[in-house]
Amino acid sequence: MEYLKRVIDGELHDCLRRSGAVLVTGPKACGKTESARQLAASEVRFDVDPNVPILMDTDPGVLLKGAVPRLLDEWQEHPQIWNHVRHAVDDRRETGQFILTGSANPAEKVRLHSGAGRISRLKMRPMSWWESGHSTGEVSLKALLDGEVPKSAIVDITLDQIIERIAIGGWPALVNKSSADALATNREYFSLITEVDISRVSERKRDPEKVRRLMVSYARNIAIATSVSTLAEDSLGEDSPLARKTVTDYIDALTRLMIIEDLPAWNTHIRSKTALRSTPKRHFCDPSLAVAALGANIESLSHDMAFLGFLFESEVLRDLRIFAQSLGADLWQYRDAKRRESDIIIQMPDGNWAAFEVKLGMGQADTGAQTLLRVAREIDTEKTGKCLALTVITGFGAAHRRSDNVNVVPLAVLRK
Repeated sequence: MEYLKRVIDGELHDCLRRSGAVLVTGPKACGKTESARQLAASEVRFDVDPNVPILMDTDPGVLLKGAVPRLLDEWQEHPQIWNHVRHAVDDRRETGQFILTGSANPAEKVRLHSGAGRISRLKMRPMSWWESGHSTGEVSLKALLDGEVPKSAIVDITLDQIIERIAIGGWPALVNKSSADALATNREYFSLITEVDISRVSERKRDPEKVRRLMVSYARNIAIATSVSTLAEDSLGEDSPLARKTVTDYIDALTRLMIIEDLPAWNTHIRSKTALRSTPKRHFCDPSLAVAALGANIESLSHDMAFLGFLFESEVLRDLRIFAQSLGADLWQYRDAKRRESDIIIQMPDGNWAAFEVKLGMGQADTGAQTLLRVAREIDTEKTGKCLALTVITGFGAAHRRSDNVNVVPLAVLRK
């Protein structure tokens, strides 16, 4: 299968140029190994190579010998290799020596040196619409943040096509698959998480049914600021809800697997004394996992437009996370006690920021714009950086700037 270029490719190249090693993390099947192979000169696969356990017990240094950059795939299966990489980087005093890829973070009990100054870190996610070829790329996020007026043709997309993109997800192996095959594959992925992966990363047996109940609750609450207590109550089984501690433990394990990636609240300066809400919005790394958890399909999603709106918001968040990472930016959500909110805040390293509302239908763009203008009036830009842009991301229409200076941009035209 032809390799589809990823936004992270350029980031990985830059990290190798300045660091001795680069750690690339991301959920299983998001494309880490294939992206690393575009730059790697040799590789060893820690999860399948039968020689790895033997060499880890006898002479781990042998695993680091080979043409550089050397790819150490699924390195977390034998996490002590991390410290050997760190020492090798020190000894060689050269950049671009190793690429480490992994679909889970090691258990906390494994004591690893931070690698600061030696090992750069990159996070990879499933593909954006632009990477998978479903966005024209007529509007650049960077250009939006630089103040450029967005312009595009009217997007040629139907509601069913948007639903299909959400249900299939950004998994590279599914780009050319039918929606039926992709849905079946995603359900298998979901089952693997609940029955195998979460126990493996926890290093003790987890109850698959309880994990399933929590992930179903996450799916029902996708893109909603939901407390742990509410998730526990919502994860009702035959006997009782899940215990709060159980939910917390499972969330930690799913975070280590990079299956869930919540959106934290933006603790910024506001002009009024209105309290800010701090509960994170709940998200999977890709909303297709929410579809899989609920056993939904294209037809059932088309009959629940409210839920589809939340899924679309999560889809937009995934793409903005990919694009914003390449700019060194952080993502947040804003919500105060007076119900003023912004679905997504992008904050640049210098503190300047941009606010986004996500509205599936073009008819909701006006509501989104008014919401953004209310939020912008509350932010004290003398204490926080200046506002770079206010933008409503939609499913349909054409990119343009309104008379109130709020941008309207369909997801199907957006790129980094």
